[in-house]
Amino acid sequence: MKKHSNVFGNDSVPGLVLRTSIPFMFAQFVNVLYSIVDRIYIGNIPQIGDVSLAGAGICAPVITLLSSFATLIGIGGSVLFSMRLGAKDQEKAKNLLGTSFSMLLVFSAALTILFLLLKAPLLRWFGASETTFPYANTYMTIYTLGTFFALLSMGMNYFITAQGYPGLGMATTLIGAVVNIVLDPVFIFLLHMNIAGAALATVLAQLSSCVFVLLTLKQKKMPISLTLAPIRRSTAVRILKMGFSPFLILATDSVIIIALNAVLQHFGGPEYGDTLITCATIVQSYMLLITSPMLGITGGSQPLISFNMGAGKVERIRKIVLCVLLLCIGFTTFMFLLSRFVPQYFVRIFTQNPEYASLSVWGIQVFTLGVIPLSFQYVFVDALTAMSLTKLSLFLSLLRKSEYFAATCLLPLFFAARMCFYAEPIADTLCFFSSSLAFFLIYKKYLKGEGRLSQLRL
Repeated sequence: MKKHSNVFGNDSVPGLVLRTSIPFMFAQFVNVLYSIVDRIYIGNIPQIGDVSLAGAGICAPVITLLSSFATLIGIGGSVLFSMRLGAKDQEKAKNLLGTSFSMLLVFSAALTILFLLLKAPLLRWFGASETTFPYANTYMTIYTLGTFFALLSMGMNYFITAQGYPGLGMATTLIGAVVNIVLDPVFIFLLHMNIAGAALATVLAQLSSCVFVLLTLKQKKMPISLTLAPIRRSTAVRILKMGFSPFLILATDSVIIIALNAVLQHFGGPEYGDTLITCATIVQSYMLLITSPMLGITGGSQPLISFNMGAGKVERIRKIVLCVLLLCIGFTTFMFLLSRFVPQYFVRIFTQNPEYASLSVWGIQVFTLGVIPLSFQYVFVDALTAMSLTKLSLFLSLLRKSEYFAATCLLPLFFAARMCFYAEPIADTLCFFSSSLAFFLIYKKYLKGEGRLSQLRL
């Protein structure tokens, strides 16, 4: 393989974007199979499949929240890491890698204890009914015990891609997904563990990914190999500041899911609430097939932007952003068309119940109305984060989440409970205008600033 600086700093931009973003996109797509495969098998458990699926859906906000801490340190550390590599500062890059590893160890231990203590009230707050609580509690208890593996595999995987090995980054999630897919039917059906088997399969899959990531980063062929570094306050603060925007973006997704489940349970009532949550779980699973690969495209390009930021190559940054935007628009257009014509085939994987199937197909078609405009938000926000414009990217993300949250809570007050599904396309369309305006007004001015790149302090 070419030296890292030659690859990120000199190779053709379109080819470079494809080589980094496509594997990362595929990796995210495979990663989402963790939750989707679980939900598919859970939904097909004899007699208790539908209510078990609702229980798994209620756990989704907690799982998303746990994942956001891996993003906090993984993206925060890897963006600074890439900038240091671009500036040819190997020593500080190594320190950033080691410090991020140490921080993930501390965070995973603390979060495991915290969530085990708080999971029962959290699940009830998130919309669990007396019927669904036992299933949600079982799944959440086992999943939380695997927090250590989940955070390390996800957080440290960013550093594999940042060193110019997107294929190995993809292999990390592929290994976990394969293990999960193989173990799910064994534990759920063969050993009759039901929803507990799904959770255990996921934990063992994350363990497999974690071992692979750590062994990969320890290899000598890596430009910077993994070592354990002491957590110095100044370095930790820089990592947390850089990662705070993507962390909050992902963490607030939990708030949205919580609000959606709670609203559906409240306005749907005892006779319809669990049905709506089950269908919302299927719809959100479909949306993950769109948002996760798109996050892979934009996330895969972040090391390229950060590296060229550190190297002071402004024109390459512009080309990278344009290529990534075109790639995302093409992908979301394809998924939009797919959502119009074949969502029923996706829904049938989860349930054969005609009522659930009909409502889920409708929900998918509603949720995906604004996915093409949403691609602009993903590209621009992640590009701004990669260039250290974290306050602006955070503002744009929180603006969209605020619009989403408001629409989720207000729509059922005036219409039927299921009308809150329209909150997604409303927020996606509004964010297109806000993110595009901010990008073209502020981003270009930022790059044109004389000496701005050379004055950047990491």
